[in-house]
Amino acid sequence: MKQYFIIDFDSTFTQVEALDELARISLKKHPDREIIYQQIEDLTNQAMEGKLSFSESLAARVKLLEANKADLEKLVKHLKKKVSTSFSRNKAFFKKHADDILIVSGGFKEFIIPVVTHYHIKTENIYANTFLFNNDDEIVGYDTNNPLSQEGGKVTLLNMLKLEGEIFGIGDGHSDFQLKESGVIKKFFAFTENIERKAVAEKADHVTPSFDEFLYVSDLPQAISYPKNRILCLIIGNVSNDSINILKKDGFSIRHKAIFEDKYIQDVGMLLLADGEKIEPNQLKNAIKLKTIGYLGNSKNNIDSQICTQMGIVLFDDAKKSATNKAFIPNRMADFINKGTTHMSTNFPNLQLPRIDHAHRLIHIHKNVPGIMAQVNKILAKHNVNIVAQFLMTNPQIGYVITDINTQYDKILLKDLKKIENTLKFRVLY
Repeated sequence: MKQYFIIDFDSTFTQVEALDELARISLKKHPDREIIYQQIEDLTNQAMEGKLSFSESLAARVKLLEANKADLEKLVKHLKKKVSTSFSRNKAFFKKHADDILIVSGGFKEFIIPVVTHYHIKTENIYANTFLFNNDDEIVGYDTNNPLSQEGGKVTLLNMLKLEGEIFGIGDGHSDFQLKESGVIKKFFAFTENIERKAVAEKADHVTPSFDEFLYVSDLPQAISYPKNRILCLIIGNVSNDSINILKKDGFSIRHKAIFEDKYIQDVGMLLLADGEKIEPNQLKNAIKLKTIGYLGNSKNNIDSQICTQMGIVLFDDAKKSATNKAFIPNRMADFINKGTTHMSTNFPNLQLPRIDHAHRLIHIHKNVPGIMAQVNKILAKHNVNIVAQFLMTNPQIGYVITDINTQYDKILLKDLKKIENTLKFRVLY
């Protein structure tokens, strides 16, 4: 059955609400700009949460804008830099499914079309409102005959389109949920990468903190193999917001705790600790999903690096306690998760890697015994896999193999690589 993907624009495809941003451009010199900004933002939120009809909210916001075509040009440049991170990295998906993706928004074509067509979305598949201008190119209103300018407009439009197949909706607002409520789509995904509206999320079939998550649960092709929002990043102790925000911005699931609580041991994938914090050896041994540890200071006597090595856990610390470590350590952790880079780790062979597009990167960490590389390549050959690039580094304890392969392969390959004797950890990066 043919599938269609109905995607919202504001706070979904982009990180921001476009009319809010337009106000900040058009009212930049207005003496009461801060008051008006807040009024527009409040009207946006009331409509998105279902507390005010969309038509009332839209009319009031447009009236407050005092914008013109020159302001719209500035807005478009701004919005192109504000595409949601997970949408941006999945550009290949939009190209492949160009016929199946519809942008349906209560926003305006004048700023939506220039942004989304850059992602291979067809102009004829973009449904939104249109502004009305006077002879001086000032916005004086909008086409009120467009169903998307009215309450329940997305439902009206989808009923008019009469799409045949499975229809999935992705958005952050009440108007997106109405598509599911009315029965015109099969499943509604509440998109929370930029903002979470609890009244909407509670009603969703699935809450998706990123577009990667949507693709993952829908078994669709994606740029990364596993959504970063599913990787639990546990932060322990007095860690600065600067450090936390680096990892949060990258999309990891953040938990900040005063101590390392045992209930997280089985699920933690990343661990960032303040200077002076300690992890017991038995806790390390039970953290079977843990991939990397960052320590904001000297980890000696606080982290057993030998156990980390034996379990294939990459440790980054800053023995000199540099003032810059609040950014340096979390960036190293993110680079390892995102690219496999172990540069400047405490316990691993140092490997600094470029990202290779149109390939899947496999990480194989194993005990440094003879014959592992031969076994890896034998399995790859058995599955007729095309190797794009391969890297190997060792130290006396472990071997670290990175293999970039063609994206077309049998998933049984991954199971076979995990079964190699002396394997410590194996994962697909992207």
